[in-house]
Amino acid sequence: MTTVKKTYSVKGMHCASCVRVIEKSLTRTPGISDAVVNLATEKATVTYDSAVCNDEQVSAAVTRVGYSIVTPKDALSEDQEKAEKVLELKRLRNKVVISLLFGALILWGSFPGLIQTAPEWLKLFWVQLLLATPVQFWAGWDYYRATIPALKNRTANMDTLVALGTTVAYAYSAFVTFFPEVVMDIGLDAMPYFDVATIVIGLILLGRYFEAKAKGQTSEAIKKLIGLQAKTARVIRDGREIDVPIEEVRIGDVIRVRPGEKIPVDGIVTEGESSVDESMITGESIPVDKHAKDTVVGATMNKTGTFTYTASKIGQDTMLAQIIKLVQEAQGSKAPIQRIADTISSYFVPVVIMLAIATFAIWYVFGPNPVLLFALLNMVAVLIIACPCAMGLATPTAIMVGTGLGAEKGILIKDAESLEIAHKVNVIIFDKTGTLTNGKPEVTDIIPITSMSRKELLAVSSSIEKGSEHSLAEAIVKKAEDEQVSIKPITQFKAIAGHGVEGLLGTKHIYFGNRRLMKQKSIAIDLQHNKQIEQLEHDGKTVMMLGINTTLVGLIAVADTIKDSAKDAIAVLKKKNIEVVMITGDNQRTARAIAAKLGIDRVLAEVLPNQKEAEVKKIQAQGKVVAMVGDGINDAPALAAADVGIAMGSGTDVAIEAADITLINKNLLSVSSAIELSKKTMRTIKLNLFWAFGYNILLIPIAMGALYPFFQVLLSPIFASVAMATSSISVVSNSLLLKRVKI
Repeated sequence: MTTVKKTYSVKGMHCASCVRVIEKSLTRTPGISDAVVNLATEKATVTYDSAVCNDEQVSAAVTRVGYSIVTPKDALSEDQEKAEKVLELKRLRNKVVISLLFGALILWGSFPGLIQTAPEWLKLFWVQLLLATPVQFWAGWDYYRATIPALKNRTANMDTLVALGTTVAYAYSAFVTFFPEVVMDIGLDAMPYFDVATIVIGLILLGRYFEAKAKGQTSEAIKKLIGLQAKTARVIRDGREIDVPIEEVRIGDVIRVRPGEKIPVDGIVTEGESSVDESMITGESIPVDKHAKDTVVGATMNKTGTFTYTASKIGQDTMLAQIIKLVQEAQGSKAPIQRIADTISSYFVPVVIMLAIATFAIWYVFGPNPVLLFALLNMVAVLIIACPCAMGLATPTAIMVGTGLGAEKGILIKDAESLEIAHKVNVIIFDKTGTLTNGKPEVTDIIPITSMSRKELLAVSSSIEKGSEHSLAEAIVKKAEDEQVSIKPITQFKAIAGHGVEGLLGTKHIYFGNRRLMKQKSIAIDLQHNKQIEQLEHDGKTVMMLGINTTLVGLIAVADTIKDSAKDAIAVLKKKNIEVVMITGDNQRTARAIAAKLGIDRVLAEVLPNQKEAEVKKIQAQGKVVAMVGDGINDAPALAAADVGIAMGSGTDVAIEAADITLINKNLLSVSSAIELSKKTMRTIKLNLFWAFGYNILLIPIAMGALYPFFQVLLSPIFASVAMATSSISVVSNSLLLKRVKI
């Protein structure tokens, strides 16, 4: 079984029930295991078994229920897609103008009070029929196109409601036009209601036009990110500098970047120095100095110097491309709260149709004369006002704006579920090395214990650590290189997780690590040296011990500097009443010394890498909602186990892949910002859903005529269409207000 996950563009969706209909059709298709349809992005993410299903079957499943789909191979470029959306808006605007213009003319020739001022030709029913017909079947054709297949598949959506409501009004009016004497024979005025059908279609299309424009603004974050990409690169080939399109850059190409130019793709500096503005990627405004061997990221801006670098990642592998992909996936994902709205909407439309039929029956039996007209108009009002557009837009528009805002601030959110859960977090566990600290420790003390010299101690320690990938090992090797100490070959090297390393130097057994390793290898630490170690640990230093055969021969202390943002970040989280925990493999004394500097009260020390996940689960078992913040490969299981995993953007690809949120700006204050963004987004979603559901709960009874027995007030279908359009526009506008939120 080969599982494939693809995203398709879907056309013709207007409401939450459309989403539900498409998802149901897709998941019923053999081979498709999951389908998530997003109304705001107009995309469907489908997971299927490629041995059973393919693009054609996915397309058929969507077409079957009245919608159209664009497969990835037929997908348009960004420029083509933008041009098509502009053209679609233009078509929609033309339909709105013609519908409302013709509707206004019909209203002028038929509405009491206005009819006296209208020209005689406009009062003719045949003229009104000629004006209403193109609106009904040209401007309103999209409603029929979606309704007919939906009814064939025994489903219903917003288009069904609009098509039924306006068709009833149009058909009755056409009957009056052709057979006025039949209507008069049953005691009714021969009066058509073409104005209801045309103006309702015009107003609903107007609402859709404003909604489409507003929805376009919700995806601005993606457009901004795509716009950051450089168009060309200055590549050095065969000793000549040539400008080539960015698509032609290859891995290993040497690229020159001059002051004021964008860096085309990701790579490693080979020659020269400069400062680079990485704010468009990280959200940090201060330029970063770059030297030889430093990494540069495509789309960032070179500020001062000229340098050359070797391209290491191109195309879809660059950081910017990965960020765009993550943001797109997050914006297309579905929050748990949205599934509730979708489920309600799936039952909502059939219920509304039954209510509309009940409204007609009640008014026909108990209503005042002319009962048929009262029954028809109230039924149409119920069908029009109950369109669940606002319900479908309430969650995805807020998710799109929220994830886009996060991306602009250097906070990448993988999916909508993470954004929803983040505001519930009440415990945050921070890994120490590389997360709370800079992850670039430096050797502070080299203490020989036996007759071995300081230089010999550093030489043996750096030799054994040369094979280790730990950040402490890197510090010791760097110290040896700085002091030009020769590094000797080690055989039978072995890394012991959470303890240290061992190997053979000639015939001597070398052990370099912490107390646990010394104890395991039966290497004694006397009282004097134990006190010395404790003092170093009280100073917040990590002490590594070197044992040869069975003798302790020296100590090397390493200290990692605390990140500038760490202390403030902890203080902000504590103000939010979030418990902060530090987890580390360091011993208790060192860990507590660093925790004290940061203001952290709870410390989990001497935790082996494979135990971090278990510690997360222990806290979760206490009923806590846990976020884990880490950066290393050994943090990946804990990041995955936490309710919300937060990876530092400077960390490994494995950690970033396992995390739900990635802080590419490396600023720990962004942990609090991510939680604040989650709170603000969820507040917006709840407010949107309140208004969307509240609007229907309040206005459907009014449309049914609940106020008529008391106040003789009926809701015209025209006003019903205004209210429906207003509700959708207000939901999208409320989501757009998220852009102004400070996080």
